[in-house]
Amino acid sequence: MTTKPRGNAQRIPEQPDALFLPFQAKWVADDSRLKLMEKSRQIGISWSTAYKAVERTAAAGAGHDQWVSSRDDLQARLFLEDCKMFAEALQMAATDLGEQVIDPERKITAYVLQFANGRRIHSMSSNPDAQAGKRGGRILDEFALHPDPRKLWSIAYPGITWGGSMELVSTHRGSHNFFNALVREAREGGNPKRISLHRVTLQDALDQGFLYKLQQTLPADDERQAMDEAAYFDFVKKGAADEESFQQEYMCQPADDDVAFLEYDLIAACEYAESARWQTREKGRLFAGVDIGRKKDLTVLWVVELLGDVAYTRHVEALQAMAKGDQEKVLWPWFERCDRVCIDATGLGIGWADDAQKKFGAYKVEGVTFTARVKEQLAYPVRSAMQERRLRIPFSGAIRADLRSITKQTTAAGNIRFTAERTPDGHADRFWALALAIHAAARPAAPIEYLSDGPIGAGDYEGYL
Repeated sequence: MTTKPRGNAQRIPEQPDALFLPFQAKWVADDSRLKLMEKSRQIGISWSTAYKAVERTAAAGAGHDQWVSSRDDLQARLFLEDCKMFAEALQMAATDLGEQVIDPERKITAYVLQFANGRRIHSMSSNPDAQAGKRGGRILDEFALHPDPRKLWSIAYPGITWGGSMELVSTHRGSHNFFNALVREAREGGNPKRISLHRVTLQDALDQGFLYKLQQTLPADDERQAMDEAAYFDFVKKGAADEESFQQEYMCQPADDDVAFLEYDLIAACEYAESARWQTREKGRLFAGVDIGRKKDLTVLWVVELLGDVAYTRHVEALQAMAKGDQEKVLWPWFERCDRVCIDATGLGIGWADDAQKKFGAYKVEGVTFTARVKEQLAYPVRSAMQERRLRIPFSGAIRADLRSITKQTTAAGNIRFTAERTPDGHADRFWALALAIHAAARPAAPIEYLSDGPIGAGDYEGYL
């Protein structure tokens, strides 16, 4: 008895029961020495890459181990789980060796799967140094999301000198990212590296039967079962943080770094690993910034812990459509914990700042009135902290979109204006809350003892508001 397929997909693959869709099969069949996949998120490319890694490594007479670099430790473990699943499905004897130390001096480890022929797949997180001195195949998963893709390429590429291939798989992360430079060189610059270039957008995947495959794996009561390809496309688009994020993460269109104040590489280099427990406080001092929302915008609290000269984000909270009293129940306990708080005192924020200063003291709470000049003085320290790696922020699409939304414009009179497009999710409120938190951390609340050596001049206030 034939089971009726689930779902409302209209694009049925020519071979519905085949393991791979055409774009996946094409990627798996490509044995080029260098190959690169610019892809939509969550369409099964990393999964099919794991299949190829197992097939290549477990083959009789295989000459090389595989060295896999993932975005973080969680992704490294998930990639190896996919490899184990394929090894079992293909009835290839494989032993999970667990986490192994591969570089004692640098304390670098990898999750290792060993096959009957003695060859291994080593799945590691993003440290480029883990690739140094290793020979064999390379798989660089989510390549553009690595803190330094150019360095990763430079260290990994020599490892295939004596054989093996190197595969790059990623969504885009900005037009200035080295991943996009490789794509453009291959597509527009004569392809001197001889990269075999693949590109699969969400629309490409849907056209080749992706929704049909997805619906066969989803529970019968999942809301996506009722969708056709057009409805699913709109569903994914509406779920993206913003239009720029959707185009980049699902349609292979890198965001324009020449327009935004903060480049994607800059933001990515400061993000915690996706699986990091970043809210765990140590013994540093806490500082907070609060951007006050109006009718449509968010009220955002951003708390950092200062350890040495690095500000570690410990809490971010966005409040919307809440009465002032209800918001205070969330904010006031954090104000109590923090050494210093800087709060938006513009417009509606004037009342907020007054109330906070009455409750906690003007010494602890500073009201900041946003003007063009003040915004400039707040914005640049954020970028400087990122450039100097003195800031850690959560791995979050909403936060990344907010930080990306800030643009710097120069007026006809030569003045600098910082603007952000207003969206249903706010008006760069997270960016300004972060900027206020950094400003609070730069102005310690504790008394500073000093010996006066003369009158204070205007230059002594440089860098402060």
